[in-house]
Amino acid sequence: MVGLLLLLPLLLLPFVLYVAAPQIRRMLTSGVCTSTVQLPGKVAIVTGANTGIGKETAKELAQRGARVYLACRDVQKGELVAKEIKGLTGNQQVLVRKLDLADTKSIRAFAKDFLAEEKHLHILINNAGVMMCPYSKTADGFEMHIGVNHLGHFLLTHLLLEKLKESAPSRVVNLSSLAHYLGRIHFHNLQGEKFYSAGLAYCHSKLANILFTRELHRRLKGSGVTGYSVHPGTVKSELIRHSTVMSLMWWLFSFFIKTPQQGAQTSLYCAVTEGLESLSGKHFSDCQVAWVSSQARNETVARRLWDVSCDLLGLPVD
Repeated sequence: MVGLLLLLPLLLLPFVLYVAAPQIRRMLTSGVCTSTVQLPGKVAIVTGANTGIGKETAKELAQRGARVYLACRDVQKGELVAKEIKGLTGNQQVLVRKLDLADTKSIRAFAKDFLAEEKHLHILINNAGVMMCPYSKTADGFEMHIGVNHLGHFLLTHLLLEKLKESAPSRVVNLSSLAHYLGRIHFHNLQGEKFYSAGLAYCHSKLANILFTRELHRRLKGSGVTGYSVHPGTVKSELIRHSTVMSLMWWLFSFFIKTPQQGAQTSLYCAVTEGLESLSGKHFSDCQVAWVSSQARNETVARRLWDVSCDLLGLPVD
């Protein structure tokens, strides 16, 4: 009898979740970009735009009339997505370019070709990322999470910064995560060589995204370039492909997980909503300003991370 009583909550859990699912789902998927701003003549780059949130973001920007670059590692897959977006939106200005954020040579080649091809850049959405990878290194020897999620986008933004300034008003949107709350910037172990956890490595890189955004804002005040970090929510995407446990969790709680379209809303909000300039440097979730951890508000760490990032990438430290 006692055993049955102990099992009762577990037996009732599926029923409770089923009944509560609509309410919980509404709570977890709130936040919609309601801006009607159109973007003819504007140029945008979305990294990782061949799948998930990036694909939905690129599609919406194209729907609004922007010239959109899908910056993808898998060009073949990117071309299929570009064809799909063109068919859905009628916008033929959807282009695919090779970008491997795990290789600084690829990043520099992408930036060089883009700068030669385009006179303007109004929106840069640093969307691509990796999550919970087994320990591995990028082509340049950086731990994969910090290398792709932070350093890759740091370098890309740096290389495109003058074009963003020339095109002002312009915006940079960096995708982060609620997981940043568990993140720490261990400068003595930035590459995970002394100790490593795939889950924590992801959290550390997401914290770095917010710190980068804050420092970028500080350095660009008055330039007409604004920056925002974003938590897209818990989204069904390919990001969890390296983790069997996370894949199982996503499957079990699929009722409560955002679609990529829903996950793209806050990125779009920060990219196109008018009057957002005064909130540059802030973190957003569900299309509104969100609280961040004390670590993410540490200006000293943000400045040091910027300098260390420059040093690792061979960029001038100013």
